[in-house]
Amino acid sequence: MPGDIAVKICGLTAPEHVRAASGAGARYVGFVFFPKSPRHLEVPAAARLARLVPAGIAKVALTVNATDAELDRLLDVVPLDMLQLHGKESPDRVAEVRQRYGLPVMKAIGVAEAEDLTAIDLYSDVADQLLIDAKPPRNADLPGGNGLSFDWRLLAGRKYWRKPWMLAGGLTPGNVAEAVRMTGAQQVDVSSGVESAPGIKDAALIGSFIDATR
Repeated sequence: MPGDIAVKICGLTAPEHVRAASGAGARYVGFVFFPKSPRHLEVPAAARLARLVPAGIAKVALTVNATDAELDRLLDVVPLDMLQLHGKESPDRVAEVRQRYGLPVMKAIGVAEAEDLTAIDLYSDVADQLLIDAKPPRNADLPGGNGLSFDWRLLAGRKYWRKPWMLAGGLTPGNVAEAVRMTGAQQVDVSSGVESAPGIKDAALIGSFIDATR
């Protein structure tokens, strides 16, 4: 196992989820703003949860093709450290969001086959970080959080992209150590893999997941 692996627990919806993630040693926590997701939060609820996050843990907002008006409302109310763009945002849009709000931006890139990796270099020019996730099935309601993984061998030997990157997609306490070994990832993201039901985080699974990265 490589050195210290940074873990992001995404899709928190309740105070006990925040306490579990922070207590177990997560370095990032994610809040979802996408109505089709079982992890979706309204802005006031997200603001209450964000204020419970201890200092030193990055608070990330997952948005999907959000407009400026939607981002304005979100950032006016919720204290955030990073924006995660998980839709079909173009490189120009990523650069625009980054400049407009002055926050680091993480761009999600869906991967199913080798040709999907070409987007990584494209977005490396404009994003602060990249989230390498499993590409959702055709006609899927959710752009992520589907509990699906991709062939991690596609990332083998590709540790040295220009920007920090995070591995996502179908990770669980049972497979994250192997995923890190195969890909060289130094950061990992999990949502459904630490849930007892869609949108309900399980403190024991969160603890087991973070322990497995060590």
